[in-house]
Amino acid sequence: MTQQLNNQLFAFTKQFTDSAFKAQSLALKGLETVAELQLKALEEQSKISAEFVAEAMETRDVNGLRSLWEKGTSLSRDNAERSVAVSQEILAITQKTAESLNALVQEQRQAANDAVTAPVVAAAKKAAK
Repeated sequence: MTQQLNNQLFAFTKQFTDSAFKAQSLALKGLETVAELQLKALEEQSKISAEFVAEAMETRDVNGLRSLWEKGTSLSRDNAERSVAVSQEILAITQKTAESLNALVQEQRQAANDAVTAPVVAAAKKAAK
């Protein structure tokens, strides 16, 4: 009886560890993808801002300031649009990761249910004989 309990406990622990490893892997993959998106957006924003500052330094007259003002307004709108787009991508990645983790939890729950019911069914069959 003790050996059977030890085997079941070992199997459950192994299954739990495998599931935890899969969950960690999924979470890290999602975080990596989000970090890449954010880094790419930051690089693009920095490049555009540096170009704008360089152009602002070269402005010498009122007409240049007027065009710089218009360009700054346009850049602000573009930056806001890019931020929204990146946020939507991040939300999609987060949702996909959450769905994958949920599927993993469902698999774990089903496996645990199967592990618990299998000995009971076997004992019931043995008792019926």
